[in-house]
Amino acid sequence: MLYWLTELSDGGDVFNLFRYITFRAGGAFLTALIFGFLFGLPLINVLRRKQGKGQPIRDDGPEGHFVKAGTPTMGGLLIIGALTTSTLLWARLDNPFVWMVLFVTVAYAAIGFADDFAKVSKQNTAGVSGRVRLALGLLIAAIAGFWAAQFHPEELSNQLALPIFKDTLINLGFLFVPFAVIVIVGSANAVNLTDGLDGLAIMPVMIATSTLGVIAYAVGRVDFTEYLDVHYVPGTGEILVFAAGVVGGGLGFLWYNAPPAAVFMGDTGSLALGGALGAIAVATKHELVLAIVGGLFVVEALSVIIQVLYFKRTGKRVFLMAPIHHHYEKKGWAEPQIVIRFWIISLILAIVGLATLKVR
Repeated sequence: MLYWLTELSDGGDVFNLFRYITFRAGGAFLTALIFGFLFGLPLINVLRRKQGKGQPIRDDGPEGHFVKAGTPTMGGLLIIGALTTSTLLWARLDNPFVWMVLFVTVAYAAIGFADDFAKVSKQNTAGVSGRVRLALGLLIAAIAGFWAAQFHPEELSNQLALPIFKDTLINLGFLFVPFAVIVIVGSANAVNLTDGLDGLAIMPVMIATSTLGVIAYAVGRVDFTEYLDVHYVPGTGEILVFAAGVVGGGLGFLWYNAPPAAVFMGDTGSLALGGALGAIAVATKHELVLAIVGGLFVVEALSVIIQVLYFKRTGKRVFLMAPIHHHYEKKGWAEPQIVIRFWIISLILAIVGLATLKVR
């Protein structure tokens, strides 16, 4: 919205600053951060009054989690409110990729909100039917995949770009949309599975979003893509503004989610943020790089898949408990120890993912 102030500029005044994506990204970050600090505590108080007993705790979960009973959930509303407000305020609203990513984020937040509401109102961990959640998630992701394909350059539309191998494209044709669905739905559910300890999911999300935001900015500039030998996707640079809003809102949320958490993000936040990561990857043609940058989420999801398949086949378990962060809880690791070590792993993977821009 504020971008339109550039129409008042003669090229040498303060309004000219709004032309620069980096300046507006900084504004989005600060706006989202202030939003989080201003509305965090009031939101938590409202959620505590409305929810009563808070998020239900799984009976088969780690014993240490029962002390968290009564902690309110749906804290993802704070992040979604912060990033939406900052994006609408600072991003160019004529950019289709901004709207695509925002659409996925808000739509998945709505699914998560419905699931969280069902859990707290019925005081059980069942929530909305898994089939309903999956069907809605698939539909939203399919719309986003088709949306992105329409605005990609003709030479990149329906193509899969490979990291490291420059100028290498695989024509997926009509399979591009199903592929995009897998990326977005998989990312949303992987982040959702990771959100099991205080502060565990939000910091890796911020790290991954920051990394993808930098990638979006790079592939949206001709000069950067020529230097890095990556594919140019016009318009994706604006996604950096959205990514900055995620980081600002995430930090505001982490202030209240740091151990011991005063609020959980719930499915409202985890599904939305995971979907956002997938949508950014699809928009920037860096779907495979997402698997590196978000490698922690991939491992968390794989641990569940391996556990389920192995148990069905043998009746035995590979991990003491899945997702894998619970395995380490069962082994006696302290919760902050797990969280911080997983943060370190996320940062390392983000650096590796960024390196793929130059290693060609």
